[in-house]
Amino acid sequence: MPDDDLFKEILDITRLAPSAANFQPWKFIVINEEPLLTEMKACYKKPWINSAPAVIACCGNHEVSWKREDGKDHCDIDLSIAIDHLTLAATSKDLATCWICKFDSVRAAELLHMPENWEVIALIPIGYPDVITDSERHERLRKPLDEILEFNKF
Repeated sequence: MPDDDLFKEILDITRLAPSAANFQPWKFIVINEEPLLTEMKACYKKPWINSAPAVIACCGNHEVSWKREDGKDHCDIDLSIAIDHLTLAATSKDLATCWICKFDSVRAAELLHMPENWEVIALIPIGYPDVITDSERHERLRKPLDEILEFNKF
């Protein structure tokens, strides 16, 4: 299991992520102690999560996040950028992560005693992988560059 210092190192990188108007409407809660860890894992219905030694709850504050003139709330966008930093930082430390958005967010918020205006946006199970992933998977599973890149027009 990653130790607290490694979580701090990863989240120190995560906090450098840009956010709209630099409001940084986020908080990251590392869940690595029982019984809370088991209860948090139960918010997601796929059994593979049970192998993760820790879960990071990525939380956003909609009260302080920047809002565009038309009212669009950038909290989820800001958290998405930060979570991307988190997953890349974890990968650089040989850890595996998975971004989970389909979970019982109401129960997760209850477990964490989430204040009003805060939301658990995503859960990130994190730990050392049992198996080294297939380095060629991106060539098979991702669209080729010529399908997603255009210059100067659609």
